[in-house]
Amino acid sequence: MKFPNIMKISFRSRISILVIGMILAVLSLVYTNTLAEVLRQKEQNDVKLWAAAMERVSHDAFGNYQVDPLISHILSTQNNIPFIITDENQNYIASNRIPEEVLNDPERFRAKLYELMEENTPRTVKMMWASGHYHMIFYGRSQLLSALYYFPYVQWLIIAIFILFTYIALRSTKQDEQNRVWIGLAKETAHQLGTPISSLLGWVEYLRAQEVDATAIDEMNKDLTHLMKIVDRFSKIGSETHLSPMNVNEVVGESVMYFRKRIPRNVTLSYNGLAIAPVKANLNAALFEWVVENLMKNALDAMQGHGEIDVYVWSTDKSVIIDVKDTGKGIPKSNWKRIFSPGFTTKTRGWGLGLSLSRRIVEDYHHGKIAVAKSEVGVGTTFRITLKRVIE
Repeated sequence: MKFPNIMKISFRSRISILVIGMILAVLSLVYTNTLAEVLRQKEQNDVKLWAAAMERVSHDAFGNYQVDPLISHILSTQNNIPFIITDENQNYIASNRIPEEVLNDPERFRAKLYELMEENTPRTVKMMWASGHYHMIFYGRSQLLSALYYFPYVQWLIIAIFILFTYIALRSTKQDEQNRVWIGLAKETAHQLGTPISSLLGWVEYLRAQEVDATAIDEMNKDLTHLMKIVDRFSKIGSETHLSPMNVNEVVGESVMYFRKRIPRNVTLSYNGLAIAPVKANLNAALFEWVVENLMKNALDAMQGHGEIDVYVWSTDKSVIIDVKDTGKGIPKSNWKRIFSPGFTTKTRGWGLGLSLSRRIVEDYHHGKIAVAKSEVGVGTTFRITLKRVIE
């Protein structure tokens, strides 16, 4: 069965878009930093020109400033830069774009001077009319320059968000591809099994008409019925799952009773569910039995032909719990979560899909939880399924 390679092309296209986007983002960062540096140099030159203009201010005999019109224009137009002008003792003279509450608080005023000093080296203005005295200009960055300095960080944040969402989209796309392949494979498997199952049903009916042990025929019929359940499970993969309130004791019991007659003699399988009061949960019986069987098969593999499996059903006011306990080789704690990942297996044979499918059936379809409740190497393992209880 072949699958089209359209999704592969789409996946590569998304990778190309990601690379192009990264290149454009880096170029944008470089360009923004260049603009910021050019603007910083311009503002420093503006303040230098401003300081030179202030030095040209003269003073008449009556103590009034004499300002040339050109110098006045230079001083009045450079008002987009925050600054504080002080005398040589750092006493306040004038300011621009500095809040009044800062200017009126000595401690905050001093702190502001140090802040401006960290942004730019203060300019010293030697006044022509006051020999030996000078003013100091403490200045910072304009709003535009500050925005350009912070803009690269905003860009990096946007890039990080872009990469995150792109990664999630690519991963989701890849998972969707894999899911479609597995769903197609499962449905094709169910379809292919239909013909031999129909043939085997005919052979069972033929054997019933012959002088053959009826017990053997009944067991064969049970296996065929179970095989049809498996086909039904495969056909349900990828389809909408319908849940209905069901007796958990009976659903689990069906799997236990079938499994009990097909385990080695040195393995004992106990079940308490048929001896306690019924508890209900919303189930799809065909899929949920698959989970219980997977857990029992894993337990059987872990015990290597001898030991005990205990399937235990119990409940609380809000939950139904099914524990599957074995006396097998146990699972290291480092693998408790990894065993539910697709492809992870400790067996020499197998694809590592049983527990992964079990988790999907329990958590995605039945909205419950499945986890390793307890495990100790050399002692055994307990898997626990938790479902929401239905009380009618």
